[in-house]
Amino acid sequence: MPARPQDLIFTLYGEYLLHREEPIWVGSLIALLQPFGLSEGAVRTVLSRMARKGWLKAHRAGRHSFYDLAPKGRRLLEEGQARIFHPSWDTPWDGSWFLIAYSIPEDVRHLRDRLRDRLAWLGFGSLGNGLWISPHDVEEQVQSVAEQLEIECHLECFQARRVNKQDAQELVAKCWDLTTVNQQYLAFAERWQSELERCSAGVPAGDVTHEECFAVRFDLIHEYRAFPLIDPYLPRSLLPKQWHGEAATELFHMLHEILKGPADSYVDQILNTERS
Repeated sequence: MPARPQDLIFTLYGEYLLHREEPIWVGSLIALLQPFGLSEGAVRTVLSRMARKGWLKAHRAGRHSFYDLAPKGRRLLEEGQARIFHPSWDTPWDGSWFLIAYSIPEDVRHLRDRLRDRLAWLGFGSLGNGLWISPHDVEEQVQSVAEQLEIECHLECFQARRVNKQDAQELVAKCWDLTTVNQQYLAFAERWQSELERCSAGVPAGDVTHEECFAVRFDLIHEYRAFPLIDPYLPRSLLPKQWHGEAATELFHMLHEILKGPADSYVDQILNTERS
């Protein structure tokens, strides 16, 4: 399925522009997105739409337009970057669970859907009937979500420990589809292994151009950034014995590091191009 233009712009800002202080000239954004099939008109339309939605801020200087991240967009991308580059499989776990029970009235059911999306992003799994569970200490994040959605009175939160002796893997299998996530990690690693081998030799030798490094790194992060949406990042003790996430993550980091310097140099070149 072709990537949505908005998703491509999020990838560009999250990977290449998140920590740049100045707003970005729209001409540079058009040039950076052109390799991924976005026309000038499409870029301008999507940028304007994202500004109206509060993801970006639009600026003008003379006849030139510029965009930078609005607070909402920056917060989203910073959270995503933390999940991508610092997965929490090795976070110590004491065996306790964080539980949420909610009962949201039917006349505001859209808030129920938004809550479920946010809980999944935080790594919760559903036990059914409005009960969600997580091995993470996410009290502050849940409180923030409840305040944003204005549903504090419809939520109850608990810290709990499991009292029976059943295998924890049974509980995990009920709440999370780790089998599918594991298969997707394996497929990712298999797809990108040859690119890692090519770039490991080609980038130091100069056989892979800076522009190509930019495009490969863009595609790499654009595909990999889907994992924080589906991986709850459970503690290692709750993961399957043959967990492919670790190998896929190691491959991602190795290739990303090889591409980082040349790709950043290419972006600098585009951003420094004189505006006419």
